[in-house]
Amino acid sequence: MTSQVSSPAEQADEAVVGEQRKAAGTKDVRRLDRVIIRFAGDSGDGMQLTGDRFTSETASFGNDLSTLPNFPAEIRAPAGTLPGVSSFQLHFADHDILTPGDAPNVLVAMNPAALRANIADLPRGAEIIVNTDEFTKRAMQKVGYTESPLEDGSLDGYSLHPVPLTTLTVEALKEFDLSRKEAERSKNMFALGLLSWMYHRPTQGTERFLAAKFAKKPEIMKANLAAFRAGWNFGETTEDFAVSYEVAPAATAFPIGTYRNISGNLALSYGLITASRQADLPLYLGSYPITPASDILHELSKHKNFGVRTFQAEDEIAGIGAALGAAFGGSLAVTTTSGPGVALKSETIGLAVSLELPLLVIDIQRGGPSTGLPTKTEQADLLQAMFGRNGEAPVPVIAPRTPADCFDAALEAARIALTYRTPVFLLSDGYLANGSEPWRIPELDELPDLTVQFAQGPNHTLEDGTEVFWPYKRDPQTLARPWAVPGTPGLEHRIGGIEKQDGTGNISYDPANHDFMVRTRQAKIDGIDVPDVEVDDPHGARTLVLGWGSTYGPVTAAVRRLRAAGKSIAQAHLRHLNPFPRNLGAVLGSYDKVVIPEMNLGQLATLIRAKYLVDAHSYNQVNGMPFKAEQLATALKEAIDG
Repeated sequence: MTSQVSSPAEQADEAVVGEQRKAAGTKDVRRLDRVIIRFAGDSGDGMQLTGDRFTSETASFGNDLSTLPNFPAEIRAPAGTLPGVSSFQLHFADHDILTPGDAPNVLVAMNPAALRANIADLPRGAEIIVNTDEFTKRAMQKVGYTESPLEDGSLDGYSLHPVPLTTLTVEALKEFDLSRKEAERSKNMFALGLLSWMYHRPTQGTERFLAAKFAKKPEIMKANLAAFRAGWNFGETTEDFAVSYEVAPAATAFPIGTYRNISGNLALSYGLITASRQADLPLYLGSYPITPASDILHELSKHKNFGVRTFQAEDEIAGIGAALGAAFGGSLAVTTTSGPGVALKSETIGLAVSLELPLLVIDIQRGGPSTGLPTKTEQADLLQAMFGRNGEAPVPVIAPRTPADCFDAALEAARIALTYRTPVFLLSDGYLANGSEPWRIPELDELPDLTVQFAQGPNHTLEDGTEVFWPYKRDPQTLARPWAVPGTPGLEHRIGGIEKQDGTGNISYDPANHDFMVRTRQAKIDGIDVPDVEVDDPHGARTLVLGWGSTYGPVTAAVRRLRAAGKSIAQAHLRHLNPFPRNLGAVLGSYDKVVIPEMNLGQLATLIRAKYLVDAHSYNQVNGMPFKAEQLATALKEAIDG
């Protein structure tokens, strides 16, 4: 878990290079406060790698940033088709930002399909860099172009840069012993070099990355390095790019600390490892691969040195069954999945409710129903997490709000699970999982103490004076039952899915006991200690926008726009969705209007209306993409003015 932030010496070197360029060059260098770039191409063109490398260098430079990878669900869609377009959007700035941006300032289109799929998102005046080599008649016909958009005037409102990327890459690599097809694969590195020149990005990190990635293939490594440098030099020498741009580091946007760029799934993985260390428990992951949760399994499997055990099961049911068994054995147990997997795991989640064992159920939400949209984002599993089990089976639910916040959400989920002996749902989504932003690495003394006390001996005295162990005798404050590790002498006890007798844990069919146990399990969840919801309301607004999960960035950006335009609006964001914060009812009751934006058809709004009898207004979107800030600002303005 090492930092990826450049050292002061490296940053100084980059600054010197920038000053030398400005002193020696004749090209204009313009200062910008922010830029939104989208790389788009075929799913085999390496757009995700290109975007990731540009992001890493931007993070090391010190900009604030937010990313939006967007790729097809097919492993390899037909080349040159619209369903096969993969893109990566990066928003970086010299100030605090919250979203990947509404509309790109720059589009790098590697083929006609990439241009066609993304042109509608570009504002007039945006820069378009196109790989002219791919604009053949056949390639254009595949996506519905009857004439070349590079020549028919349809792009006159944009700043068009036609670049024969493929030809230039092949020419740059002619000294290497590579076939033309092999050389063409490096065109994404040529594009990366060109964009790195345009925006004065550092280059050493990418060169080190390529050297490490292709260390066992030195010819491929040298070719990629050559293509990357050729792209940089092309920008420096060509007359088509008369201007380069600078976006200064976001020096005042962050508290002092050590930062690195991190994705939501990576932050979750680190949070789980940290939770296990803070609890002094081994971490056990029982999981079945599913998009977009699989990266957590991949990452945790690398950290056996931290006492992490990962089990890739044959199916979703086996994965959670193994995790629940690990919880019974005294591990911090986790299972990861997405919405379809939650449906399969529901019976075992109910068993965990009955057994009252700590278990983290991490749901990286995606578009549904069924297998739906595997690579697109959605927030439509909230009601499934709340009620998707037979019987009265309450489970705490929390949701991170940003990629970096996934680290803290993992710690909070572990705190609740371990303290209250319950399964806990953590609802992330594809937008958070794959997106990235700067994350301040916490100091050790900032981390919570999650130490667990296992049962060590008898905890109940019978009328005849005999001391026994009752597995369902509860802590009076938390209502949690004792956690007894199997093999502890004298603590043998029975578990299973049949209803338990209060205290003894024996099988019971008594109606009164069942009523008591159902109400006790609900009371345990209702009594979980969660922080009050905080309200951002500097101007005494009458309208409140209430969000949860990944809507935080777009909602906050929209609120900032409205306030800058003189509108008064309050904002609150929920991390804890079950139980709700205790002050939430009072907060909702103090506003005339409550608007709840969600990437579903109004699931939180349904819960809010039912519990608090508040006429909350839903604003919903289910197109597989996150909200745009301008779109939300317009909707919220209508709510304020209506």
